[in-house]
Formats: sequence, structure tokens, C-alpha cells
Amino acid sequence: MKKTLLLLLLVPSVLFAQEDLLKDVDSSGTQKTKVESAFKALKIVNIESTKLAAKGDFYFIVAHRFGSLKDGFEGAYGLDNAVTQLKFVYGLADWFTISAARSELAYDFSGKYLLKSQETNGFPAAIAGFTSLAFNNVMKENVYPNMKFEDRLIYVAQLLVSRKFSDKLSLELAPTFFHENFVIDDNQENSQYAIGMGGRYKFAKRWSVNVDYSAHLNRSSSSPFKDPLSIGVDLDTGGHVFQMHFSSSQGMHEAGFLGNTTGDWGKGDIFFGFNLLRVF
Repeated sequence: MKKTLLLLLLVPSVLFAQEDLLKDVDSSGTQKTKVESAFKALKIVNIESTKLAAKGDFYFIVAHRFGSLKDGFEGAYGLDNAVTQLKFVYGLADWFTISAARSELAYDFSGKYLLKSQETNGFPAAIAGFTSLAFNNVMKENVYPNMKFEDRLIYVAQLLVSRKFSDKLSLELAPTFFHENFVIDDNQENSQYAIGMGGRYKFAKRWSVNVDYSAHLNRSSSSPFKDPLSIGVDLDTGGHVFQMHFSSSQGMHEAGFLGNTTGDWGKGDIFFGFNLLRVF
């Protein structure tokens, strides 16, 4: 009798334990976790990626673009007429990054902020915003004697939407607005729109191939400029990411490659370059 009573008392405990175990199994299969590292670098090639600097991380970035390969032997196959951008990036918070840079086109100050992370069993994409204010430093007063300070200003706003489909493949869309207070082409609107797209495919432990392209949506029909296409590889060494690429644009500021690309892949008018990122 005592054994029967003890058995009856244990049966509910066993049933409740099984129920709790099943709950744990179900919850572990649907638990939301943040998806990390859709991109290893802060840029795909030219376009900003959804990656931000971690809080307290300080980046020093050297971006270099040689001259056009089309220049051939006379231009040392691009070694002449090179341009460089120096950039400093700091993570104020895990969701907010600020930067300051000086390039061939402008001095610019920017911020990138995480709006939503991609989640496993949750939100399907990462969303970030990017804005910058730039000061055009190539406009010379002897060429434009009536130029005012505000004529030099350039504004950029982007929405960056990426999805990491697997450990190897990540893709991104980047709707973009940029406004130049001064444009060379009288027929070109000062407010301009573009849609950028890019991706990363990891083909080895530390190597990936990266591609980005931007379509200018309201370019003047009389404009001599073209849409930029860039192809390259990333090498992640742990302490830094080294990006090597070929691009139809020599410009590195958004207005430089979105609005003023001169190269043409079909004519061999392309530029070799690299982005070197060092984290401190």
C-alpha cells in the first residue's frame, strides 16, 4: 500500500517535469538572438555598411584611390594622380558612431546610428541611418569669385538596410538623398536621389568578395557623370580589415562617387584602390 501511494505521488511530478522540459525545448527553438557581422568593414566598398563601431572603439582609416588604369604607361598605370581620404571614427555607443574625414572633395563630419538589429527567429534585417555634413574644398575663389560659404556645403542622408542570409552571404540596399548647394551642371537639381545596393560573399575563413553599385535617380540628361560600380575583396586579419578593389569612381565622399563618377568599366577607365582600417 505504501509503495502504491508513493507511486501515485511521483506520477504528477514526472508529468510536470516532462512538461517543463518540453517548454524549454520549444522556447530554445524560437528564442530571438542578434545576428552579428553582416559586414566586417564599415563600408562595403564605397557604400556605408550597417556595421557600426563598438562603444569606445576608435578607428583610423586610410582610403586611397590611384589614377585611372586607362592612363597606361604615361600615368604609371594609375600611380600618378592618386587621391587619399583620412578618416577617424569613434563609437560613442554601440548604436551610435561618429566620424570626421578629409578627402579629395571635402571635409566631412558624419554620424551612423543603428535603428534595428537583425534577429534570428525575429526581425529579418538590420536597419541603420547615416547622415553627413561636408564642406567642399575643391571650389577655388579665383574660379568662383562670387562664391559664399554656404555654396560649399553638401548634405547626405542614407537609410541602410541589410540582411545576412548565411555565414557567407550578406546583401544591402541604401536609399540615398544628397544635396549640393553648388553643382557644375546648370541642368542638375541640387537635391539628388540614388539607390545603392551591395553585397558580401565570404569564400574563405578571412576573405570575402564585395560588390556595390549606385543608381542616380535624377541625374541631368546633359551630365557627363555615370553610376559607380565597385568590385573588391576584404581581408580580415583580426586587428584590422584590408579592402582592395577596382572602381569606376575615384571619389570617396558620397557626393564624389554618387554624383561625380567619371570612370567607365567598358572602356577600361577604372581606378584601383584600398581601404585600410585599424582599430584601437
